[in-house]
Amino acid sequence: MTPGDAPPAPTSVQALATSETSVEVWWDKMSFFNDILGYTVLYTQIAVEDLDLWFRREISLTWSAELTGLEPKTMYAIRVAAYTRNGLGRLSELITVRTDPTEVPLNLQSTEVTTHTMTLNWKPPRKLDPVKYQITFGANKEFYDSQGVLQRLKIEPKTIFESSDTTEYKLTKLMPFTTYQVNVTAIGSDDGHVYRPAAKIIVTTAMAAPTPMVKPDTIESKNKQLITVILPQASEEFGLISHYYLVVVPKEFADKEPDLYTIEELSSTPIDKVGPYIAAKWMRRSIPNTFSLGDGQKYNGFVNRKLQKNVEYRIFVRAVVDTPQKSLFTSSPFSDLLSLENNMNFMSHEPTRVHITSATYDPKGVPIMGRTGDKSGPILVLSIVLAIMVVVMSIVACIVKHRRQVIKSTLNDTSMKQLIATVEPHGDHMVHPSDPVELRRLNYQTPAMRDHPPIPITELENHIELLKENENQKFSHEYESIDPGQQFTWENSNLPVNKPKNRYANVIAYDHSRVVLQPIAGVPGSDYINANYCDAYRKPNSYIATQGPLPETFGDFWRMVWEQNSLSIVMMTKLEERTRIKCDQYWPSKGTEKYGEIEVTLVNYEELATYCIRTFTLKHVATFDLVREVRQFQFTAWPDHGVPRHPTPFLMFLRRVKSMNPPEAGPLVIHCSAGVGRSGCYIVIDSMLDRIKCEDTIDIYGHVTCLRAQRNYMVQTEDQYIFIYDAVLEAVIAGNTEVMSRDLYKQFQYLMQLVPGENCTNMELEFQKIASMRPNNDENKFISANLACNKHKNRLMNILPYESTRVFLQPIRGVEGSDYINANFIDGYKYRNAYIATQGPLMETANDFWRMIWEHNSNIIVTLTQTQEMGREKCHEYWPSERSQRYSYFVVEPITEYNIPQYVLREFKITDARDGQSRMIRQFHYVDWPEQGVPKSGEGFIEFITQVHKTKEQFGHEGPITVHCSAGVGRTGVFITLSIVLERLQNEDVLDLFQTVRTLRTQRPGMVQTEDQYQFCYRAILEYISTFDMAA
Repeated sequence: MTPGDAPPAPTSVQALATSETSVEVWWDKMSFFNDILGYTVLYTQIAVEDLDLWFRREISLTWSAELTGLEPKTMYAIRVAAYTRNGLGRLSELITVRTDPTEVPLNLQSTEVTTHTMTLNWKPPRKLDPVKYQITFGANKEFYDSQGVLQRLKIEPKTIFESSDTTEYKLTKLMPFTTYQVNVTAIGSDDGHVYRPAAKIIVTTAMAAPTPMVKPDTIESKNKQLITVILPQASEEFGLISHYYLVVVPKEFADKEPDLYTIEELSSTPIDKVGPYIAAKWMRRSIPNTFSLGDGQKYNGFVNRKLQKNVEYRIFVRAVVDTPQKSLFTSSPFSDLLSLENNMNFMSHEPTRVHITSATYDPKGVPIMGRTGDKSGPILVLSIVLAIMVVVMSIVACIVKHRRQVIKSTLNDTSMKQLIATVEPHGDHMVHPSDPVELRRLNYQTPAMRDHPPIPITELENHIELLKENENQKFSHEYESIDPGQQFTWENSNLPVNKPKNRYANVIAYDHSRVVLQPIAGVPGSDYINANYCDAYRKPNSYIATQGPLPETFGDFWRMVWEQNSLSIVMMTKLEERTRIKCDQYWPSKGTEKYGEIEVTLVNYEELATYCIRTFTLKHVATFDLVREVRQFQFTAWPDHGVPRHPTPFLMFLRRVKSMNPPEAGPLVIHCSAGVGRSGCYIVIDSMLDRIKCEDTIDIYGHVTCLRAQRNYMVQTEDQYIFIYDAVLEAVIAGNTEVMSRDLYKQFQYLMQLVPGENCTNMELEFQKIASMRPNNDENKFISANLACNKHKNRLMNILPYESTRVFLQPIRGVEGSDYINANFIDGYKYRNAYIATQGPLMETANDFWRMIWEHNSNIIVTLTQTQEMGREKCHEYWPSERSQRYSYFVVEPITEYNIPQYVLREFKITDARDGQSRMIRQFHYVDWPEQGVPKSGEGFIEFITQVHKTKEQFGHEGPITVHCSAGVGRTGVFITLSIVLERLQNEDVLDLFQTVRTLRTQRPGMVQTEDQYQFCYRAILEYISTFDMAA
């Protein structure tokens, strides 16, 4: 097999019902095909021809999958295919299975679940006489440790065999707050080596109190009226932390252990009296590393009281865990004595938090070594262990002695409402008094709708995390419970004269919501088009969802656009995907075409990296003097398979559509291929973004339910449903950060202001927000970078290329890892893969670097580092300076060198020694970036960027621009960010630095590495804009 070949079809595909709503599918392994990223299981109740209408389940590199949320006692058709980065491979033969379990244990359930135990019960299978039962249980656990770092802990599966007469078993020695997958398999007498599926359940053990924290510490404070303290954080290994309290206790009141102070006691000290009190409260994971004690400000309802002179204090931090059964907490030990007089004696540097998690602490009080991969020296390790044992023994003694108390928390809605106010601030609020979705909830309430009420925005992130647990199990159940809405009539779609107008036989237009065209005299069925009105938030019939037009329906499509006064068309598909026609081209490539009664003229075409915009003028034969301008927005970044990896580009597209759709326009016309899947995603996301401007809840479940009563199959797959949630969450967290050029200075002034009550600027907060918005989890995101044969090729172990966007080299036969280089493709403003972001080559990767330049037709290299900085190698000198040098198959010959203020321009001739072909390569080496920090002015760097892109246009180079510094993320990120932002500014007079950097970080981690670099981007753009203002 060669790279790019489609993988073969999986063989020996089998399936067996494991419950009345689930099926397990398995197949033979395909170990010989190395490019496979995973498998897709396609299934449906009816084997329709178009695979887009089948449900899909994507899994990683394994050989079995469980399908859940199925209809009981129903026959399903199933096919399996492997997929690579190039798409889906060949499909397996179709098999069928009925959801009627006969050979697995029945009614498997858990009872009496505690922190460390659970009891399992089941009934024997109906048709299999087992000789024994096999019980297997294990877990993959994720939690934030006491450093705030996400930890992953694998609890290896354990297997127990029990006799055939056993139907109850108690599992012991479990970990608290851990979600176990429990399998019970009935083993028959003839099973031998035959694989047999298990009955499965997912069970989470009860929460326990957090593991002990270290005591708070202090550092020197510049303000002598304050004491700056270092706050510990609790590990969430045994339960999610609801909130933290910072408690201040005057010395004479510090006469008992921290755990013994009640909230009532701490809340009862008057503000003008001396006594113990709560100085601040923080919600989960928002506790700061340092805090200024005594500033008089309020923190979530508690006053950080001014400190009194001549009074000595002790402080402690309490971490509270909320659970339906009971509430637990752990308090840190008391700090040393603090006072304003002793403020000068505090340490002058800020230490990092001591790391205490399950890696170093066992619930029984025994230190555990070897689970964290700590490589510190033996003396340091021993010191840490001894220190932890002292802390653990003292605090555990207190924990065992005293019972926990119930402490409830309330969310502080103010900050979230302020955040919501930033989302889409430029959009118009709908004025309609009633929302169609809310009316449906009032008038057509169903048990499913009652079970899935609107979600408060303050709880959205946690809600999504909960739904995604256990491989999206709750998402699957929620999606499958949505009313399919197929009880409505579609008689017009079934008329013989109209059937050829339907792209897919089973995707029809409901009679009650269909778009009715003005009939043409003497033409039967001329009022029909496969299109339905769909509701937006507080605006009925705001959208028209339709199929991708067929050649025989082009005239009907344009007639609908004209009659409905629609001025914008959203196209969510390419014309062809996976070699299949998804939509026929219903517009002219140039000039004018006539479609039935409508004359369409293409007047402008703008192609960008993830979407394109076509502008048409329309004339009707009956009113030829009337001309309308209609825009078509085509989103080109939706993958042929699945959904986009990240919602950011889609949200930017959606905002562009909204900003350009005239307020007087009729319904927005949206189509993909069938007009139900991606079209449904667009409508729900757009509606939710309108909703969060007016309400503090979202209702994705309700809106999908409402849409399915207007057009069948709306939001077609579970992946699309999850994508909607991810997109709305991203919009809520990020807000709308687009800025018109004229408003940038005002925005910059705001960003440079200190946040009230915080010791940081709005700029720092904005940059921290980018860092906190991690890309979607991808088990294979660094798979090639972490292979043993490739690790030595990485300059830094923490800067690795994502697998999904990495640059592939042509593999060299017999050389493992020869397709790898630490580099990623990055999209520009107008073109996909416009840049290659890579690290500064090492001596051992110089050959790979020149191979990449040749194979990917990159004719411009941008170098943003010196070979040596601060006495350390930052980049190997991978280019020859005086005479030709050979790099693997390629001979690189220096032609000329120009020393220009701020940069050096070198020209090389590269020749493939195998066939004698040659190319000219230009290297722009920027030499004015300081070894520390950023340039004082952005003007010179902007000129440098401009010159690079002018050279690319001048010589007509089509390949990507290769950009590198040392790690390939900091200065490299600044160069690419400014390139994209400036190009957008010139085209749209709008910029969005936040989303640009956010998008870059979904393609290569850490792009624009520091807050200084982020601020430099703003300053450089401001300087660029001001030069135009002065010229004007």
